[in-house]
Amino acid sequence: MTAPSAPPAMREATYDTGRQKIFVAEAGDGPAVLLLHGGGPGTDGVSSYVRNIAELAKDHRVIVPDLPGYGRNSKGVDRTDPFGHLADGIRALLDELGLDKAHLVGHSYGGACALRLALDTPDRVDRMVLAAPGGIGTTRALPTPGVNRLLNYYTGDGPSRRKLEDFIRHYLVVDGADIPDSAIEDRYRASLDPEVVAAPPLRRPAGRGVLRTLWTMDLTRDRRLARLAVPTLVVWGTADKVNRPAGGRMLADRMPSCDLYLLARTGHWAQYERAELFNRVCAGFLAGRR
Repeated sequence: MTAPSAPPAMREATYDTGRQKIFVAEAGDGPAVLLLHGGGPGTDGVSSYVRNIAELAKDHRVIVPDLPGYGRNSKGVDRTDPFGHLADGIRALLDELGLDKAHLVGHSYGGACALRLALDTPDRVDRMVLAAPGGIGTTRALPTPGVNRLLNYYTGDGPSRRKLEDFIRHYLVVDGADIPDSAIEDRYRASLDPEVVAAPPLRRPAGRGVLRTLWTMDLTRDRRLARLAVPTLVVWGTADKVNRPAGGRMLADRMPSCDLYLLARTGHWAQYERAELFNRVCAGFLAGRR
């Protein structure tokens, strides 16, 4: 198997959308595609798609933002409607970039952001790839072991390298040995940002807002799914310990133009674990090939 290409030199900029500042890295030219990352501690856009940017940039203008609350962005997320907050931020970024419409590729937390943006403003989305998106069936069962570890990272004895390494090597992927120590160290250091520690963008909700927040975050309850005509490809690893693979069938059953691709022996980070296959399938789908 050919190893995925390393990310090319990228153009960097920070955009002020009025409500928040969003850092963006770009590569390539062509139809615009935004890569929206997941919500693990210390993550950001480029590190999440390190094995995908170069291939997708061959035929696209690849735009990789840090999501609100992460990376080099303004910190803080509206906990009463977190996915709506993320979607509003990315929509404002599209405005700043002068893009009426773009492809969206979203992983986990970023997948929920992409789906919510498409539900709210389908005219802004061309095609959409959702990799193990969050917010699918969240009120139908207890949180998975992987989600529990994400939500508890900043609680108890606080953030630690041991906690983060355990999540990445045992819950994010199937083969934890494939993750270099340097990547874990980088994410751990980023997770210690004082602003993030004070107000983590992803943590267990508390107080009276728990039920309302969980209800808002369950996107499968949104009746607009049945009318969402945006061509969508859902990619899910069958060994995902964070977001249940059954969520893929939920979306395929509800959305009128949704294809589902299940990857055997693959965990939650499909675009990293199965990068060559993910890149090929993703590029083909964005180009209109099925």
